[in-house]
Amino acid sequence: MDTKNDDKKESIKKKIIFIINPISGGKSTGNIPESIASGIDSEKFEYQVIFTKFAGHANKIAKKAVEAKSDIIVAVGGDGTVNEVASCLIHQSPALGIIPVGSGNGLARHLGIPRTVDKAIQLINKGRYTYIDTAAINNKPFISIAGVGYDALIAKKFSKSKKRGFSSYLKVIALSFIKYKPKKYKITVNGKTLNTKALFISFANSNQFGYNAQIAPKAKLNDGILDLCIAKKPRLLEMPVVANLVLLKMIDKSPYVSIIPAKEVVIERKKGKFVNIDGEAIKMKKKLEVKVIPSSLKIMISDYGKK
Repeated sequence: MDTKNDDKKESIKKKIIFIINPISGGKSTGNIPESIASGIDSEKFEYQVIFTKFAGHANKIAKKAVEAKSDIIVAVGGDGTVNEVASCLIHQSPALGIIPVGSGNGLARHLGIPRTVDKAIQLINKGRYTYIDTAAINNKPFISIAGVGYDALIAKKFSKSKKRGFSSYLKVIALSFIKYKPKKYKITVNGKTLNTKALFISFANSNQFGYNAQIAPKAKLNDGILDLCIAKKPRLLEMPVVANLVLLKMIDKSPYVSIIPAKEVVIERKKGKFVNIDGEAIKMKKKLEVKVIPSSLKIMISDYGKK
């Protein structure tokens, strides 16, 4: 992945909008404006800070920022906030910046974006950017990962959890696993159709859900494909082994997981249920059409393209 640089000296400062989710990750974001004021390069940029006030507000702010011809629009929050902002930037000229203050921060972790506010601001100051793929499920964009089944159930339950963080995430997984019954799916991929029962099915543009829990260790954001991950339900006694493979970035070695590279996938379920869209649970119809949108998002980045 090639990176580019916006560090050319210009007489006109670049315009940045920082969109802050005040409740992201259960953390206080009240002091972030001060960090921006002290850390942003005022010789290169003029900026505005806006706090979101309700679900979906980040998307509305980002749309107005695009219309105002902002150069960089920064999502300050978790993967859900990133999705709201980035959805407005697909095939648009402004670049996406990320200051990850959410819980899982899957996309930021994949890209190597610092998870401290000051270091993330310094990354923006460097002005490097690249283009990555995005994807869509029934025309609803996602940037990192989407999925159905147990995946979506966890997203739904975790969104209702009063406590955030990895321990809370694990608790939701553990309490739901035993009772969850794999569902039947009809999958059409690469010109073939297969019927299967699965614990969950993920469409991975990046490599992980968050917390470095990698479901698609070889996934890349710039290869023009998605990793279709079909996970069977392991026996309870085998869960520790499977969990270790996830954390060791080796889940593709598990007999319970099949990964199929694909540009387009069609999933048919018995009925419409929730879908995990970048960590947010959204109800959709029983038929799901998934496709990759190559090189469609300009994003501020450090050295990801040199790996």
